[in-house]
Amino acid sequence: MKSFSEIIQQTEFSPEDLVRMLEADGDDRTLLFVQAEKVKKQTIGNKVYFRGLIEFSNICAKDCLYCGIRRSNEKVVRYEATDAEILDACRFAWQNRFGSVVLQSGELSSPTFVRRVDSLLKQIKELSNGELGVTLSCGEQSIETYRQWRESGAHRYLLRIESSNPELYQKIHPENDLHRFDRRLQALRDLKASDYQVGTGVMIGMPFQTIEDLANDLLFFKQLDVDMVGMGPYIEHEETPLYVYRHLLKSKQERFDLALKMVASLRLLMPDINIAAATALQAIDPAGREKALKIGANVIMPNLTPCDYRKEYQLYEDKPCLDEDAELCRNCLEARIGLAGCEIGYNEWGDSKHYEHRKRAEDPGRGFQSQPQSK
Repeated sequence: MKSFSEIIQQTEFSPEDLVRMLEADGDDRTLLFVQAEKVKKQTIGNKVYFRGLIEFSNICAKDCLYCGIRRSNEKVVRYEATDAEILDACRFAWQNRFGSVVLQSGELSSPTFVRRVDSLLKQIKELSNGELGVTLSCGEQSIETYRQWRESGAHRYLLRIESSNPELYQKIHPENDLHRFDRRLQALRDLKASDYQVGTGVMIGMPFQTIEDLANDLLFFKQLDVDMVGMGPYIEHEETPLYVYRHLLKSKQERFDLALKMVASLRLLMPDINIAAATALQAIDPAGREKALKIGANVIMPNLTPCDYRKEYQLYEDKPCLDEDAELCRNCLEARIGLAGCEIGYNEWGDSKHYEHRKRAEDPGRGFQSQPQSK
């Protein structure tokens, strides 16, 4: 049987290897984290990239059983930020050298919604002289919509699978065509075909989930050949159907620890991708995001959503930073990143090196389009 130190030195991992990594404790856990930090620095360096998060609407057509803004939750006050508010947040990000923003919303696909996002993309590019990178997280769309938004300025897209196990996926979603696993998977494939840097992710420690499920989630990321991952600990929300299964959950601290091991293991499995330090980590541990940055993550998302709306965009309970304005959030994160021993990649898109490597492998003669030079 291989020793743990032999396992973490590998570049290819079996499901059994990953299970051992996710179950590591004591000295083995320390070895895992040290190796992940080493591989991160060797592969992608020590920079952390800002993605200014703008949660511009909590109106959602989906009814996912774990989500606080699910369509059936009548206790949520629904909102839509105005175009002016969204563009003001983008201008703040650009002027403060964030490099990129994330436009995130509930999942809608109406023609009105598609046109609005398309218009916002064009205006963001105009106000920033094309310098501000844009990630979208707006759910499942047609491939035509994805291509339209790509042409208008988006270049990264986050669409979380939440679980790569079709049976578990169905347990946490309603049984209807709108919530089919294969529909979600096809959307991810359409995003790759539309030339996005593609991101996905899972919830860690939710009801009915096993360690083997999580190991297979990591291998799913590898098989799908994603460019970025955003994943964090599952945190229950009392206004969701999944809340009745809270007695099945590990403690929040155990879920937090498991999430860190997922980040470290993924860094070893896919050394050149972007990995976000999820805000949910900070909901459990005040230093949660810094701990993730230390052992593998390289992206962090300061919340630029107008404060009046933030309390209504709670996918889970105890979400942090609900009352910090953008300036406070930026200053706080600057200090946190310094404490984690990392530096901030100001004025940089922080594109996934994996995407660059993937596109060059697909077409060796194709030049990789980097961001325009900032003034």
